[in-house]
Amino acid sequence: MCCSPGSGRSSEAAPTEPPRVEGMQSWQGPSVPVLPGSGPQLRLYDTADRQVRPVAAGDTATMYVCGITPYDATHLGHAATYLTFDLVHRLWLDAGHRVNYVQNITDVDDPLFERAVRDGVNWRELADRETALFSEDMRALRVLSPHDYVAATEAIGEVVELVEKMLASGAAYIVDDPSHPDVYYRADATAQFGYESGYDRDTMLRLFGERGGDPDRPGKSDELDALMWRAQRPDEPSWPAPFGPGRPGWHVECAAIALSRIGTGLDIQGGGSDLIFPHHEFSAAHAECVTGERRFARHYVHAGMIGWDGHKMSKSRGNLVLVSRLRAEGVEPTAIRLGLLAGHYRADRSWSDAVLDEATVRLQRWRDATALPAGPDATDVVARVRRYLADDLDTPKALAALDGWATDALEYGGHDSEAPRTVATAVEALLGIKL
Repeated sequence: MCCSPGSGRSSEAAPTEPPRVEGMQSWQGPSVPVLPGSGPQLRLYDTADRQVRPVAAGDTATMYVCGITPYDATHLGHAATYLTFDLVHRLWLDAGHRVNYVQNITDVDDPLFERAVRDGVNWRELADRETALFSEDMRALRVLSPHDYVAATEAIGEVVELVEKMLASGAAYIVDDPSHPDVYYRADATAQFGYESGYDRDTMLRLFGERGGDPDRPGKSDELDALMWRAQRPDEPSWPAPFGPGRPGWHVECAAIALSRIGTGLDIQGGGSDLIFPHHEFSAAHAECVTGERRFARHYVHAGMIGWDGHKMSKSRGNLVLVSRLRAEGVEPTAIRLGLLAGHYRADRSWSDAVLDEATVRLQRWRDATALPAGPDATDVVARVRRYLADDLDTPKALAALDGWATDALEYGGHDSEAPRTVATAVEALLGIKL
Protein backbone atom coordinates (compact mmCIF):
# COMPACT_ATOMS: atom_id res chain seq x y z
CA MET A 1 0.00 0.00 0.00
CA CYS A 2 1.72 3.16 1.17
CA CYS A 3 5.49 3.63 0.16
CA SER A 4 5.12 0.86 -2.39
CA PRO A 5 8.06 -1.43 -3.20
CA GLY A 6 9.89 -1.27 -6.48
CA SER A 7 10.30 -4.55 -8.24
CA GLY A 8 13.89 -4.11 -9.31
CA ARG A 9 12.74 -4.63 -12.90
CA SER A 10 13.86 -2.39 -15.72
CA SER A 11 11.22 0.10 -16.82
CA GLU A 12 10.40 0.02 -20.50
CA ALA A 13 10.81 3.67 -21.37
CA ALA A 14 10.97 6.01 -18.38
CA PRO A 15 12.27 9.48 -19.34
CA THR A 16 15.96 10.12 -18.73
CA GLU A 17 16.19 13.93 -18.63
CA PRO A 18 18.31 15.35 -15.77
CA PRO A 19 16.31 14.87 -12.54
CA ARG A 20 14.71 18.00 -11.17
CA VAL A 21 14.79 18.51 -7.42
CA GLU A 22 12.44 21.05 -5.85
CA GLY A 23 11.39 21.39 -2.24
CA MET A 24 8.25 19.35 -1.58
CA GLN A 25 5.48 21.39 0.00
CA SER A 26 3.29 19.76 2.61
CA TRP A 27 -0.43 20.41 2.72
CA GLN A 28 -1.90 23.02 5.04
CA GLY A 29 -3.18 21.09 8.04
CA PRO A 30 -6.01 22.23 10.32
CA SER A 31 -5.49 24.07 13.58
CA VAL A 32 -5.90 22.00 16.74
CA PRO A 33 -7.93 23.42 19.65
CA VAL A 34 -6.41 23.13 23.10
CA LEU A 35 -8.25 21.25 25.85
CA PRO A 36 -7.88 22.08 29.54
CA GLY A 37 -5.36 19.85 31.29
CA SER A 38 -3.39 17.21 29.42
CA GLY A 39 -3.88 13.66 28.31
CA PRO A 40 -2.22 10.55 29.80
CA GLN A 41 0.95 9.00 28.45
CA LEU A 42 0.43 7.23 25.15
CA ARG A 43 0.76 3.44 25.04
CA LEU A 44 1.06 1.63 21.71
CA TYR A 45 1.59 -1.88 20.44
CA ASP A 46 5.21 -2.33 19.38
CA THR A 47 5.61 -4.81 16.53
CA ALA A 48 9.17 -5.67 17.57
CA ASP A 49 8.31 -6.40 21.21
CA ARG A 50 4.88 -7.87 20.44
CA GLN A 51 3.20 -5.98 23.27
CA VAL A 52 1.50 -2.71 24.17
CA ARG A 53 3.85 -0.51 26.16
CA PRO A 54 4.39 3.20 26.91
CA VAL A 55 5.82 5.47 24.23
CA ALA A 56 8.56 7.22 26.18
CA ALA A 57 8.81 10.42 24.14
CA GLY A 58 10.77 13.43 25.33
CA ASP A 59 9.69 17.07 25.12
CA THR A 60 9.80 16.73 21.34
CA ALA A 61 8.22 13.49 20.16
CA THR A 62 9.59 12.14 16.88
CA MET A 63 7.85 10.06 14.23
CA TYR A 64 8.70 8.87 10.74
CA VAL A 65 5.85 7.49 8.63
CA CYS A 66 6.36 6.01 5.17
CA GLY A 67 4.54 7.95 2.49
CA ILE A 68 3.03 7.07 -0.86
CA THR A 69 4.48 6.09 -4.20
CA PRO A 70 2.59 8.68 -6.27
CA TYR A 71 1.39 6.72 -9.27
CA ASP A 72 -2.32 6.51 -8.39
CA ALA A 73 -4.91 8.20 -6.22
CA THR A 74 -5.28 7.87 -2.44
CA HIS A 75 -7.42 4.90 -1.46
CA LEU A 76 -9.01 4.17 1.91
CA GLY A 77 -6.15 1.86 2.90
CA HIS A 78 -3.77 4.82 2.63
CA ALA A 79 -6.22 7.04 4.47
CA ALA A 80 -6.59 4.60 7.37
CA THR A 81 -2.83 4.47 7.85
CA TYR A 82 -2.36 8.23 7.89
CA LEU A 83 -5.36 8.68 10.19
CA THR A 84 -3.69 6.28 12.64
CA PHE A 85 -0.61 8.45 12.90
CA ASP A 86 -2.69 11.60 12.87
CA LEU A 87 -4.24 10.35 16.12
CA VAL A 88 -0.76 9.76 17.53
CA HIS A 89 0.19 13.31 16.51
CA ARG A 90 -2.90 14.75 18.18
CA LEU A 91 -2.47 12.76 21.39
CA TRP A 92 1.13 13.90 21.69
CA LEU A 93 0.02 17.51 21.29
CA ASP A 94 -2.68 16.96 23.92
CA ALA A 95 -0.05 15.54 26.29
CA GLY A 96 2.07 18.68 25.87
CA HIS A 97 4.73 17.45 23.44
CA ARG A 98 6.16 19.25 20.48
CA VAL A 99 6.09 16.91 17.48
CA ASN A 100 8.73 16.37 14.81
CA TYR A 101 6.87 14.32 12.21
CA VAL A 102 8.57 13.36 8.94
CA GLN A 103 6.98 11.68 5.95
CA ASN A 104 8.56 10.73 2.63
CA ILE A 105 7.29 10.37 -0.92
CA THR A 106 8.78 7.57 -3.01
CA ASP A 107 8.82 9.57 -6.23
CA VAL A 108 11.44 7.44 -7.98
CA ASP A 109 10.38 3.80 -8.27
CA ASP A 110 9.44 1.18 -10.84
CA PRO A 111 5.64 1.33 -10.37
CA LEU A 112 5.72 5.08 -11.05
CA PHE A 113 7.78 4.63 -14.23
CA GLU A 114 5.63 1.76 -15.45
CA ARG A 115 2.40 3.70 -14.94
CA ALA A 116 3.88 6.71 -16.73
CA VAL A 117 4.80 4.53 -19.71
CA ARG A 118 1.37 2.91 -19.72
CA ASP A 119 -0.41 6.28 -19.68
CA GLY A 120 2.02 8.03 -22.00
CA VAL A 121 2.91 10.78 -19.54
CA ASN A 122 6.10 12.12 -18.03
CA TRP A 123 6.91 10.36 -14.74
CA ARG A 124 7.54 13.67 -12.99
CA GLU A 125 4.19 15.05 -14.10
CA LEU A 126 2.46 11.89 -12.91
CA ALA A 127 4.22 12.08 -9.53
CA ASP A 128 3.39 15.78 -9.13
CA ARG A 129 -0.26 15.23 -10.04
CA GLU A 130 -0.81 12.30 -7.70
CA THR A 131 1.12 13.96 -4.86
CA ALA A 132 -1.11 17.02 -5.21
CA LEU A 133 -4.22 14.83 -5.13
CA PHE A 134 -2.92 13.02 -2.06
CA SER A 135 -2.37 16.37 -0.34
CA GLU A 136 -5.91 17.46 -1.20
CA ASP A 137 -7.28 14.24 0.27
CA MET A 138 -5.24 14.62 3.46
CA ARG A 139 -6.41 18.21 3.85
CA ALA A 140 -10.03 17.16 3.30
CA LEU A 141 -9.66 14.42 5.93
CA ARG A 142 -8.20 16.96 8.38
CA VAL A 143 -4.88 15.14 8.72
CA LEU A 144 -2.21 17.24 10.42
CA SER A 145 0.69 17.94 8.09
CA PRO A 146 4.20 16.58 8.73
CA HIS A 147 6.97 18.92 9.82
CA ASP A 148 9.09 17.66 6.92
CA TYR A 149 7.57 16.23 3.75
CA VAL A 150 10.47 14.87 1.72
CA ALA A 151 10.58 13.39 -1.77
CA ALA A 152 13.11 10.66 -2.43
CA THR A 153 14.49 12.78 -5.26
CA GLU A 154 15.26 15.52 -2.71
CA ALA A 155 17.34 13.12 -0.60
CA ILE A 156 19.72 11.67 -3.18
CA GLY A 157 22.73 13.23 -1.46
CA GLU A 158 21.83 11.65 1.88
CA VAL A 159 21.26 8.28 0.20
CA VAL A 160 24.64 8.41 -1.55
CA GLU A 161 26.36 9.27 1.74
CA LEU A 162 24.69 6.33 3.49
CA VAL A 163 25.60 3.89 0.73
CA GLU A 164 29.20 5.11 0.76
CA LYS A 165 29.46 4.47 4.49
CA MET A 166 28.10 0.94 4.15
CA LEU A 167 30.37 0.11 1.24
CA ALA A 168 33.34 1.35 3.27
CA SER A 169 32.37 -0.78 6.28
CA GLY A 170 31.68 -3.91 4.25
CA ALA A 171 27.97 -3.87 5.10
CA ALA A 172 27.23 -3.34 1.42
CA TYR A 173 28.87 -4.59 -1.77
CA ILE A 174 28.75 -4.06 -5.51
CA VAL A 175 27.42 -7.15 -7.23
CA ASP A 176 29.77 -8.79 -9.73
CA ASP A 177 27.89 -7.76 -12.87
CA PRO A 178 29.75 -5.40 -15.25
CA SER A 179 26.53 -4.55 -17.08
CA HIS A 180 24.53 -3.70 -13.95
CA PRO A 181 26.86 -3.12 -10.97
CA ASP A 182 24.09 -2.64 -8.40
CA VAL A 183 24.86 -2.08 -4.72
CA TYR A 184 23.39 -4.53 -2.22
CA TYR A 185 23.12 -4.50 1.55
CA ARG A 186 24.20 -7.63 3.42
CA ALA A 187 21.25 -8.95 5.41
CA ASP A 188 23.66 -10.25 8.07
CA ALA A 189 25.43 -6.89 8.50
CA THR A 190 23.77 -6.41 11.90
CA ALA A 191 23.49 -9.17 14.48
CA GLN A 192 19.93 -8.20 15.38
CA PHE A 193 18.48 -8.36 11.84
CA GLY A 194 14.99 -9.83 12.03
CA TYR A 195 14.02 -8.47 15.44
CA GLU A 196 11.53 -5.94 14.07
CA SER A 197 9.35 -8.46 12.23
CA GLY A 198 10.16 -11.57 14.24
CA TYR A 199 9.78 -13.64 11.06
CA ASP A 200 11.73 -16.82 10.32
CA ARG A 201 13.89 -17.03 7.22
CA ASP A 202 11.33 -18.90 5.11
CA THR A 203 8.70 -16.23 5.81
CA MET A 204 11.22 -13.49 5.08
CA LEU A 205 12.12 -15.04 1.73
CA ARG A 206 8.49 -15.42 0.74
CA LEU A 207 7.59 -11.83 1.63
CA PHE A 208 10.82 -10.50 0.16
CA GLY A 209 9.89 -11.95 -3.21
CA GLU A 210 6.28 -10.78 -2.97
CA ARG A 211 7.07 -7.24 -1.87
CA GLY A 212 9.68 -5.92 -4.26
CA GLY A 213 12.74 -7.99 -3.40
CA ASP A 214 14.86 -9.95 -5.87
CA PRO A 215 15.93 -13.17 -4.12
CA ASP A 216 16.99 -14.80 -7.41
CA ARG A 217 19.30 -12.00 -8.57
CA PRO A 218 22.56 -13.63 -9.77
CA GLY A 219 25.73 -12.59 -7.98
CA LYS A 220 24.19 -11.77 -4.59
CA SER A 221 25.87 -13.12 -1.47
CA ASP A 222 22.54 -14.02 0.09
CA GLU A 223 19.02 -14.27 -1.32
CA LEU A 224 17.84 -11.76 1.30
CA ASP A 225 20.43 -9.08 0.51
CA ALA A 226 18.51 -5.92 -0.39
CA LEU A 227 19.07 -3.48 -3.25
CA MET A 228 20.50 -0.16 -2.08
CA TRP A 229 21.49 1.49 -5.35
CA ARG A 230 20.26 0.46 -8.78
CA ALA A 231 22.96 1.11 -11.36
CA GLN A 232 22.00 3.19 -14.35
CA ARG A 233 19.83 1.47 -16.98
CA PRO A 234 18.77 2.71 -20.39
CA ASP A 235 15.65 4.88 -20.29
CA GLU A 236 15.73 5.27 -16.50
CA PRO A 237 16.52 8.43 -14.51
CA SER A 238 19.83 8.34 -12.65
CA TRP A 239 22.00 10.44 -10.40
CA PRO A 240 25.81 10.57 -10.13
CA ALA A 241 27.53 8.74 -7.27
CA PRO A 242 31.14 7.73 -6.47
CA PHE A 243 30.15 4.08 -6.93
CA GLY A 244 28.47 4.74 -10.26
CA PRO A 245 25.39 6.56 -11.55
CA GLY A 246 22.01 5.13 -10.64
CA ARG A 247 19.05 5.61 -8.33
CA PRO A 248 18.13 4.66 -4.75
CA GLY A 249 16.69 1.36 -3.65
CA TRP A 250 13.47 1.44 -1.69
CA HIS A 251 14.56 0.89 1.90
CA VAL A 252 17.61 3.14 1.98
CA GLU A 253 15.67 6.28 1.08
CA CYS A 254 13.63 6.06 4.29
CA ALA A 255 16.69 5.37 6.44
CA ALA A 256 18.51 8.34 4.90
CA ILE A 257 15.58 10.75 5.23
CA ALA A 258 14.81 9.74 8.81
CA LEU A 259 18.44 10.03 9.93
CA SER A 260 18.94 13.40 8.25
CA ARG A 261 15.64 14.97 9.41
CA ILE A 262 15.22 13.38 12.86
CA GLY A 263 18.45 11.62 13.79
CA THR A 264 18.92 8.52 15.87
CA GLY A 265 16.49 7.08 18.39
CA LEU A 266 13.21 8.18 16.86
CA ASP A 267 10.15 7.41 18.94
CA ILE A 268 8.01 5.82 16.22
CA GLN A 269 8.56 4.34 12.80
CA GLY A 270 5.14 3.79 11.31
CA GLY A 271 3.23 2.56 8.30
CA GLY A 272 0.86 -0.14 7.15
CA SER A 273 1.30 -3.72 8.32
CA ASP A 274 2.46 -4.71 4.83
CA LEU A 275 5.63 -2.70 5.50
CA ILE A 276 6.74 -4.78 8.50
CA PHE A 277 8.90 -6.85 6.17
CA PRO A 278 10.93 -6.22 4.17
CA HIS A 279 10.68 -2.45 4.21
CA HIS A 280 10.82 -1.57 7.89
CA GLU A 281 13.16 -4.42 8.74
CA PHE A 282 15.69 -3.24 6.17
CA SER A 283 15.33 0.50 6.66
CA ALA A 284 15.93 -0.06 10.38
CA ALA A 285 18.92 -2.29 9.64
CA HIS A 286 20.43 0.30 7.28
CA ALA A 287 20.19 2.99 9.94
CA GLU A 288 21.46 0.73 12.74
CA CYS A 289 24.41 -0.33 10.61
CA VAL A 290 25.74 3.23 10.24
CA THR A 291 24.83 4.50 13.73
CA GLY A 292 25.76 1.43 15.77
CA GLU A 293 22.49 1.65 17.70
CA ARG A 294 20.62 -1.49 18.69
CA ARG A 295 17.23 -0.12 17.61
CA PHE A 296 16.42 2.41 14.94
CA ALA A 297 13.07 3.25 16.56
CA ARG A 298 11.79 2.81 20.09
CA HIS A 299 8.41 1.76 18.70
CA TYR A 300 7.46 0.12 15.42
CA VAL A 301 3.78 0.81 14.84
CA HIS A 302 1.71 -0.69 12.03
CA ALA A 303 -1.85 -0.12 10.89
CA GLY A 304 -4.07 -2.91 9.63
CA MET A 305 -5.28 -3.34 6.07
CA ILE A 306 -8.59 -2.09 4.71
CA GLY A 307 -10.51 -4.55 2.56
CA TRP A 308 -13.15 -4.29 -0.13
CA ASP A 309 -14.90 -7.21 -1.81
CA GLY A 310 -13.14 -9.65 0.48
CA HIS A 311 -9.58 -8.58 -0.32
CA LYS A 312 -7.01 -6.09 0.91
CA MET A 313 -7.44 -2.81 -0.92
CA SER A 314 -4.45 -2.38 -3.23
CA LYS A 315 -3.48 -0.72 -6.48
CA SER A 316 -2.22 -3.98 -7.96
CA ARG A 317 -5.57 -5.71 -7.37
CA GLY A 318 -7.56 -2.70 -8.53
CA ASN A 319 -10.21 -3.00 -5.81
CA LEU A 320 -9.79 0.57 -4.69
CA VAL A 321 -12.22 2.88 -2.96
CA LEU A 322 -10.67 6.27 -3.65
CA VAL A 323 -11.00 9.16 -1.23
CA SER A 324 -11.19 11.61 -4.13
CA ARG A 325 -13.98 9.61 -5.79
CA LEU A 326 -16.04 9.54 -2.60
CA ARG A 327 -15.53 13.27 -2.25
CA ALA A 328 -16.60 13.82 -5.86
CA GLU A 329 -19.77 11.82 -5.15
CA GLY A 330 -20.61 14.27 -2.37
CA VAL A 331 -19.56 12.16 0.62
CA GLU A 332 -18.47 14.37 3.48
CA PRO A 333 -14.79 13.73 4.28
CA THR A 334 -15.57 13.92 8.00
CA ALA A 335 -17.87 10.90 7.61
CA ILE A 336 -15.11 9.01 5.80
CA ARG A 337 -12.74 9.81 8.65
CA LEU A 338 -15.25 8.72 11.27
CA GLY A 339 -16.00 5.50 9.40
CA LEU A 340 -12.33 4.56 9.28
CA LEU A 341 -11.90 5.36 12.98
CA ALA A 342 -14.79 3.07 13.92
CA GLY A 343 -12.48 0.03 13.79
CA HIS A 344 -9.29 -0.49 15.79
CA TYR A 345 -6.26 0.68 13.87
CA ARG A 346 -4.39 -2.64 14.14
CA ALA A 347 -7.30 -4.73 12.89
CA ASP A 348 -7.66 -5.75 9.26
CA ARG A 349 -11.17 -4.62 8.44
CA SER A 350 -13.53 -4.04 5.54
CA TRP A 351 -15.04 -0.88 4.17
CA SER A 352 -18.65 -0.98 2.99
CA ASP A 353 -21.63 1.22 2.34
CA ALA A 354 -22.91 0.13 5.75
CA VAL A 355 -19.75 1.44 7.45
CA LEU A 356 -20.21 4.80 5.73
CA ASP A 357 -23.94 4.94 6.53
CA GLU A 358 -23.27 4.21 10.21
CA ALA A 359 -20.61 6.91 10.33
CA THR A 360 -22.95 9.43 8.71
CA VAL A 361 -25.70 8.71 11.27
CA ARG A 362 -23.21 8.88 14.16
CA LEU A 363 -21.80 12.18 12.92
CA GLN A 364 -25.25 13.75 12.73
CA ARG A 365 -26.16 12.57 16.25
CA TRP A 366 -22.97 14.07 17.64
CA ARG A 367 -23.68 17.33 15.83
CA ASP A 368 -27.25 17.42 17.10
CA ALA A 369 -26.09 16.77 20.67
CA THR A 370 -23.31 19.37 20.63
CA ALA A 371 -25.68 21.95 19.13
CA LEU A 372 -27.93 21.83 22.22
CA PRO A 373 -27.90 24.83 24.55
CA ALA A 374 -26.90 22.57 27.44
CA GLY A 375 -26.06 18.95 28.13
CA PRO A 376 -24.76 16.47 30.69
CA ASP A 377 -21.47 17.29 32.38
CA ALA A 378 -18.60 16.60 29.95
CA THR A 379 -15.79 15.99 32.43
CA ASP A 380 -16.14 12.24 32.56
CA VAL A 381 -16.62 11.64 28.82
CA VAL A 382 -13.61 13.77 27.87
CA ALA A 383 -11.45 11.95 30.43
CA ARG A 384 -12.63 8.59 29.12
CA VAL A 385 -11.96 9.51 25.49
CA ARG A 386 -8.46 10.63 26.42
CA ARG A 387 -7.87 7.43 28.39
CA TYR A 388 -9.18 5.11 25.68
CA LEU A 389 -7.20 6.76 22.91
CA ALA A 390 -4.02 6.74 24.98
CA ASP A 391 -4.49 2.99 25.42
CA ASP A 392 -3.28 1.84 21.99
CA LEU A 393 -5.65 4.18 20.13
CA ASP A 394 -8.80 2.37 21.20
CA THR A 395 -11.15 4.32 18.93
CA PRO A 396 -14.09 1.88 19.25
CA LYS A 397 -14.28 2.57 22.99
CA ALA A 398 -13.74 6.31 22.50
CA LEU A 399 -16.54 6.49 19.94
CA ALA A 400 -18.85 4.44 22.17
CA ALA A 401 -18.22 6.82 25.08
CA LEU A 402 -19.17 9.77 22.89
CA ASP A 403 -22.25 7.92 21.64
CA GLY A 404 -23.33 7.47 25.24
CA TRP A 405 -22.93 11.15 26.04
CA ALA A 406 -24.81 12.13 22.86
CA THR A 407 -27.69 9.78 23.71
CA ASP A 408 -27.95 11.18 27.23
CA ALA A 409 -27.87 14.74 25.88
CA LEU A 410 -30.52 14.14 23.23
CA GLU A 411 -32.86 11.97 25.30
CA TYR A 412 -32.46 13.34 28.82
CA GLY A 413 -30.93 16.78 28.40
CA GLY A 414 -28.64 18.39 30.93
CA HIS A 415 -27.89 21.60 32.77
CA ASP A 416 -24.26 22.30 31.84
CA SER A 417 -24.27 25.05 29.23
CA GLU A 418 -20.54 24.54 28.53
CA ALA A 419 -20.75 20.79 28.03
CA PRO A 420 -21.77 20.71 24.33
CA ARG A 421 -18.95 23.06 23.36
CA THR A 422 -16.46 21.14 25.54
CA VAL A 423 -17.36 17.84 23.88
CA ALA A 424 -17.17 19.36 20.40
CA THR A 425 -13.73 20.77 21.19
CA ALA A 426 -12.51 17.41 22.51
CA VAL A 427 -13.82 15.57 19.46
CA GLU A 428 -12.01 18.00 17.17
CA ALA A 429 -8.75 18.07 19.14
CA LEU A 430 -8.41 14.34 19.80
CA LEU A 431 -10.24 12.68 16.89
CA GLY A 432 -9.93 15.38 14.24
CA ILE A 433 -13.70 15.42 13.75
CA LYS A 434 -15.09 18.91 13.16
CA LEU A 435 -18.62 19.13 14.49
